[in-house]
Amino acid sequence: MASLSTASLTQFQNLVGRKFQLYNSLFTSLPFHRIEKTGILLSLLLSYCEEGYANEQSPSQIIDGFFSKHTSFTEKEEKLDLLFRFVQYAERQVVLFDALEDAAFTTVNDMNGPGTLKSLQSEVIQFGKEKELQQKAETFNIRLVLTAHPTQFYPGAVLGIIHDLTRAIAENNINQINMYLQQLGKTPFFKQQKPTPFDEAVSLIWYLENVFYPAAGRIIANIKTNMPEVVSPSNPIIRMGFWPGGDRDGNPFVKSATTQKVAGALRESILKSYYLDVRRLKRRLTFKGVDTPLQELETKLYNNVFIPGHISDLTKEEILDTLNGIRETLLVQHNGLFVELVENLINKVEVFGLFFASLDLRQDSSVHTKILDEIAAKASVLPANYTSLSPSEKIGALINVSGTADPEILTDEVHKDTLCVMQALKQIQAANGVEGSDRYIISQCNSALSAIEVYGLFLMSGWKAEELTVDIVPLFETIDDLEHAASIMEELYTLPQYRQHLERRKNKQTIMLGFSDGTKDGGYLMANWSIYKAKEALTAISRQYGINVVFFDGRGGPPARGGGKTHKFYASLGKNIANEEIQLTIQGQTVSSNFGTIDSAQFNIEQLINAGISNDLFASQKLALKDAEKELIQQLSEISLDSYIDLKNHPYFLEYLGHASPLRFYAETNIGSRPAKRGASGKLSLKDLRAIPFVGAWSQLKQNVTGYYGVGTAFKAMEEQGRWEEVKHLYDHSTFFKTLVGNCEMSMKKCFFPMTTFLSRHPLYGELWNKIYNEYELTKKYIFKLTGKNELMADYPVEQLSVQMRERIVLPLVTIQQYAITKVREMEEAKLQSPHKKTYEKLVMRCSFGIINAGRNSA
Repeated sequence: MASLSTASLTQFQNLVGRKFQLYNSLFTSLPFHRIEKTGILLSLLLSYCEEGYANEQSPSQIIDGFFSKHTSFTEKEEKLDLLFRFVQYAERQVVLFDALEDAAFTTVNDMNGPGTLKSLQSEVIQFGKEKELQQKAETFNIRLVLTAHPTQFYPGAVLGIIHDLTRAIAENNINQINMYLQQLGKTPFFKQQKPTPFDEAVSLIWYLENVFYPAAGRIIANIKTNMPEVVSPSNPIIRMGFWPGGDRDGNPFVKSATTQKVAGALRESILKSYYLDVRRLKRRLTFKGVDTPLQELETKLYNNVFIPGHISDLTKEEILDTLNGIRETLLVQHNGLFVELVENLINKVEVFGLFFASLDLRQDSSVHTKILDEIAAKASVLPANYTSLSPSEKIGALINVSGTADPEILTDEVHKDTLCVMQALKQIQAANGVEGSDRYIISQCNSALSAIEVYGLFLMSGWKAEELTVDIVPLFETIDDLEHAASIMEELYTLPQYRQHLERRKNKQTIMLGFSDGTKDGGYLMANWSIYKAKEALTAISRQYGINVVFFDGRGGPPARGGGKTHKFYASLGKNIANEEIQLTIQGQTVSSNFGTIDSAQFNIEQLINAGISNDLFASQKLALKDAEKELIQQLSEISLDSYIDLKNHPYFLEYLGHASPLRFYAETNIGSRPAKRGASGKLSLKDLRAIPFVGAWSQLKQNVTGYYGVGTAFKAMEEQGRWEEVKHLYDHSTFFKTLVGNCEMSMKKCFFPMTTFLSRHPLYGELWNKIYNEYELTKKYIFKLTGKNELMADYPVEQLSVQMRERIVLPLVTIQQYAITKVREMEEAKLQSPHKKTYEKLVMRCSFGIINAGRNSA
């Protein structure tokens, strides 16, 4: 394993590190007019930053000193102009680094090594697990749900350039590389307007068409060839989900019409993909008996995609029947010539149907409560005294609703639209198939009533209980909600009407668990442990009632939001946590960083499939944590939580984050359609602040509090209690705990406290800065003691070097951003009406793009 890591590191150094230095020289010819030698000056600034921070200088001292020593500029306009050019230059350096990593992916990573399907196949044969594999494969699948959460800073045009640049680098085509870098220099990174929810959908459909469509086809073909027992037409093992256009939680711009338009775009996109594949097939299948049915299928697909107003009666079954007929003819009459091409398209149709990705709907439970209160006041479908009923009485009223409610009686547009989209779901299912949109997720679900409110609203929208082809999915997020999740589900399972609904839905209950808000609420260790405990409790109660429970993890990019080495978590769960399916959100940067190319998507999808199947086949009971180990993690989590809450309760906590980080500029980045906070209040509160800007602000501040805070304090307390050897044993023997610590290391590796050392002496915020820094140092000390290493991420040398190189590229950016934040703050404190204030604010915002993109999973 060590030699494999060394070989991968050498390849990374050659194909990424050295090539970055080589191709970076091409940036000198980029079309940055007005400023000559931008690259040389930026290189000087980087060195100046490193020296300045080593001497405990502040970002303002570094930037002012740089201008004084290396330029002759005296006017603010000249200085600002150069800083913006540095930002443009560094942004494009990040793109080059991304493309180099993508191009080197199959060389740096072992595509047939541990965690891949090839590895799984070898283990199955070695341990004689063929029969168990077949049983597991009957129900197991993974669902990757693409979300529009605003952490993707690359516009569509730039993504296209990265795609082409990656290919040119892989081919060592220096002329094309130079041309694409020239194009990159001319292409704007900044979005002038916020994207609409439909714009976000179109951006992610690009990934479905160009990455997931071919990657899934390749994976299924591989499985059918080497492990045919694993996949069947009824359970094709890979599913895609989709949130843009369906997720209306906190996003008033998502309307019923948007949902229908996105569903239509998904259908059109998958039919277009089939059409293009059929066109390619026609060039090979020119024989008698197959050319005519293929031509007829092409015509039907063309009519559905390209003829406006065409009334479609094309079904998934018809496409499969035609392709299977062609396949049979090839086998019988043409010696199976090109049959693998037809089978590849059959695989894709079985995975993607007519829907491409299943469009989830989501709304906050408080919205449903308000809708029902308004309906009760204006219609007879609910008792007139509904609002004064107890929760159990309300459940009784909702579960037996027999009439419908007209959306027009509602005055609030969001309320009206909620009923409208429930009605529209019938049309979406009719066009895309039931799987096209068959889940409704309830944010902030803190009672059984929250779930039944949605059930009742569906009935009021015209659905009959026996025809309701929609899964009601509670989302548990806060530490408190996670603790009560099992009792909430037990109450639902004991409701006869809800139980009947589950029986009609194949006796399956999907439950979503949110990592982001959990971490914001309870800190890193307690959030992850609370979700683990909730999964065990929910699995036990579901099995008690004979329900197949499926967990849908709301994971973000960074470890603080459930990201990091995700597949290792799924491989470490043991038998006490249901593992029928692996479902998780793929958000923002994680889409492009982990699934940005066909190769990386195939690799990471295979890692998830392997993790889910291996967890059952090979791990047996040994993965399950013993009672003593659970008690130890509980102790660690409680101490960590107390430490984190003490930090959050500091009177200047949120004020400090607003003072030192770019938090308040998030809403102006125009990267997402959703507001940065819940509610309409002008005052910022921690409760209303969304997890993405909260975690992202700490990330750009290079303090990453949510990824480690409290861990060091907890470790120290265990050592003082004489339990350090227990912690060490837990780390050595529990994959779950080891992965938790490993992800913690990743968060810490991206910290850089010298940048904000100047705040340690601040009269208001100095205490907070020192508190955070001391916890960071304490955690680092105990992680080294635990791992036996003397540097963070030592077990992952390639990722470690990647982080180091990326952090070095953006060091000038984070310095410029802090400099600009300081300038804005000084003007506000002095109440100066400077014409440059807006320019500094824009500079803060522009720096965010490169910093977040370089982090790849930092928000």
